[in-house]
Amino acid sequence: MKTLMTIIANDEIADRVFEMELEGALTSDMKTPGQFVHVRIDESTEHVLRRPISIASIDQEASRFTIIYRADGAGTSKLADRRAGENLDILSPLGNGYPLERDRHVLIIGGGIGVPPLYELSKQLNARGVKTTHVLGFNSQKDVFYEDKFSALGETFVSTADGSYGTKGFVTDVIEALDGPFDRFYACGPKVMLRALSETMEIDGYISLEERMGCGFGVCYACVCETTEGEYVKLCTDGPVFRKGEIVL
Repeated sequence: MKTLMTIIANDEIADRVFEMELEGALTSDMKTPGQFVHVRIDESTEHVLRRPISIASIDQEASRFTIIYRADGAGTSKLADRRAGENLDILSPLGNGYPLERDRHVLIIGGGIGVPPLYELSKQLNARGVKTTHVLGFNSQKDVFYEDKFSALGETFVSTADGSYGTKGFVTDVIEALDGPFDRFYACGPKVMLRALSETMEIDGYISLEERMGCGFGVCYACVCETTEGEYVKLCTDGPVFRKGEIVL
């Protein structure tokens, strides 16, 4: 569904990483963690393609939701200039999100800008009585965000590639030192991280892929991925969440 949402806040929370809170009736349709919104940057022809951005948090009572994005291109940099009180053209909710399994203890793993959708996931799992442990990976200390929010939901570990904060290395280095046991893992982040997790994690899990999208609802075929069965799926409608081992990484 397409609608105009009101920007409540748009703040930089890490290096070139912005947290935007929006308000509108469309929030009532947002229920599954891992889904995304398709954002029209402005009405100009310069940025005619929408930007897919995952939903980080949902507040049904206040009719508000939060997205987190990195301003690393012309479109998202312009989005970072938008101010509270302005309206934003949104298509949402789109895609298939994370299934909420009946587990006792799960491991939630995020890398960089793949961290945001895992926050709403952890909130909903906690509400179901599932214990969550979080491992968040970033390049450097200046890139770290939401550590405090995840820590409020469960034990949280941070790694940085340059060692400027937390454990030096990658999320896999942190995971090797964890005791567990874990029933399942949920992950979102760079494809190289998802490949490493799929190859090394012995437990079942779900991964969320990040790809460029054109339309967001399966018409343009810009986000087609190959499955391990030799078939092809569209990330925007069949995903972005898939079971471990389903997609060729």
